[in-house]
Amino acid sequence: MRALASKADDAGVQIRNLTPREIVAELDRYIVGQHDAKRAVAIAIRNRWRRQQLPDELRQEVSPKNILMIGPTGVGKTEIARRLAKLTGAPFIKVEATKYTEVGYYGRDVESIVRELLDSAISLVRQRERTKVEDEARVAVEERLLDLLTQRERESAEREPAAETSREELTERLRKRLLAGELEDRKVELLIEARATPIMVGGVGMEHLDIDLQGMFEKILPKQTNRREVSVAQARQILFEQECEGRLDQDKIHATSIELAENLGIIFIDEVDKIVASEGRGADVSRQGVQRDLLPIVEGTQVQTRYGYVRTEHILFIAAGAFHKSKPSDLMPELQGRFPIRVELKDLTKDDFVRILTEPKNSLTRQYAALLETEGVTLDFNQSAIDALAEFAYRVNQTTQNIGARRLYTILERLVEELSFEAPDMKMGKVEITAKYVQERLTQIAEDEDLSRYIL
Repeated sequence: MRALASKADDAGVQIRNLTPREIVAELDRYIVGQHDAKRAVAIAIRNRWRRQQLPDELRQEVSPKNILMIGPTGVGKTEIARRLAKLTGAPFIKVEATKYTEVGYYGRDVESIVRELLDSAISLVRQRERTKVEDEARVAVEERLLDLLTQRERESAEREPAAETSREELTERLRKRLLAGELEDRKVELLIEARATPIMVGGVGMEHLDIDLQGMFEKILPKQTNRREVSVAQARQILFEQECEGRLDQDKIHATSIELAENLGIIFIDEVDKIVASEGRGADVSRQGVQRDLLPIVEGTQVQTRYGYVRTEHILFIAAGAFHKSKPSDLMPELQGRFPIRVELKDLTKDDFVRILTEPKNSLTRQYAALLETEGVTLDFNQSAIDALAEFAYRVNQTTQNIGARRLYTILERLVEELSFEAPDMKMGKVEITAKYVQERLTQIAEDEDLSRYIL
């Protein structure tokens, strides 16, 4: 990864060199269980690093080992991919296969997936590049503010003559007051460039265009500016944005972003089982067509974007689906072959729910406790309450639709609904959540199967 790392580091994107064991350990901090899936993605990420150590000739021949995750909703498929991207600093997008249609049909074409990935990469690189110029921009902002204040002060002095003061003396006096924060409410006049009205292009077939029409019209039409009177505090924010934008090298950002997307991008395609064609007609024609359109992108092709061509040979694709009514072998054989690593994620048990509620760094119990802490209410879940919540979640999943860990969101929201409403008026206090507290609020709903379908 030496060549890529040097280019990426120039853009401020830190590429972390993690071993598979370290990747799994980091994922364990947020996601419970699913060890096989974690190992598979950890190896795939490490293989990217290994590829970069190879000679140039061999490096181009090594393609990523794409992954197919099989398992019901709510068991951690998306979260594993999302956390993986955040962990490695890679551009990442999640798309649903059902949103795309075959070329020629009304809807989004699959090539737009790659364009969205590039947008994600540009956002990453732009943010890191911006961080580099912020200190320099702040210095420039102070100087521009001083110029504006000095000009306003001198205009005022001309209207009301007083003791004559040189421009240098006036500037230094204002500088001291500005640094001391005494002039934040003082008014200054700014020339602000008006935002161009977005150009909306619609109609059948227009979804496939990726021409920067907005940028074209901005170059052709004259820029409009407005003169506004704002406070120094507001002017500082406006000028800071202008100075940062003016210092960014857009061509460098776009070139680095393409490099980053091509070599480190991760595309997560959810609901891939929904584009399996059955023996019927109608929509199945388009489903099979989506598979055909996906194939060249996963195999490796060039996709045209407004910033240049993006090659997809070394983008990591992670596909996922429940495959309740179909199986992976129902996909096109060519597409199956592009996902050589297959992992099956298991249904969550009651013990898994207990761990999900307590172990992850961002567990729901910690989130709700932190939210109510802002109101001065201390929320304490004891172990009996955790066990009861896990039991309710598991039971409702078994008797209604199994939505995995997402069931905990609906159950916990129902549990603390009254408390969340009353918390602002409680001021200070500690509330202990016990098994009895849980049962009083959830038993009746959970036992009524029809009611739990709508509420839990």
